[in-house]
Amino acid sequence: MLSLSNALSLLRAPLALLFLVEKPYLRLVAILLAMLTDSIDGYLARRSRSVTQFGAILDPAMDKFFVFFALGVLVMEGQLLPWQACAMISRDFFLCFFAIYLAIAGKWQDYECRSIRWGKITTALQFFVLIGLSLDTMFSPYVYIVFIISGCLAFIELCLLKKIRKPSLDQA
Repeated sequence: MLSLSNALSLLRAPLALLFLVEKPYLRLVAILLAMLTDSIDGYLARRSRSVTQFGAILDPAMDKFFVFFALGVLVMEGQLLPWQACAMISRDFFLCFFAIYLAIAGKWQDYECRSIRWGKITTALQFFVLIGLSLDTMFSPYVYIVFIISGCLAFIELCLLKKIRKPSLDQA
């Protein structure tokens, strides 16, 4: 059964499709609704004690889908250079490097998917820059460098986190 919090996460996929329409106000509404659903879904899951591993994966996946789709549209329209889009998603490259490290080191089972501080900060920055881009705001190259720095900080945060062991069936 699909929980309300997971349904709110899934709502970000059709909201991203609104970027196909070249109307700034429609894009702005899509971003604001995506931000709203992103804040409410986790709160509802925790409040109703229905936090699941599926939801822990679905929520950031829908954030990424929304941002990647919107950035792709903006690059195709010429509003954003490819290097700027890559900088905005550089945190995700760092996450991939961390996942590769876990796989190579054989530590994949020792980690539980959960949000990190720099991941949340980066997602918020992505949404705010998307708002600005939707309103034809030009950003300094330094803004995009901030995304690369936040990606590095996310990687460092992941490396410094203590391992979280999933309880085994005999421990539960």
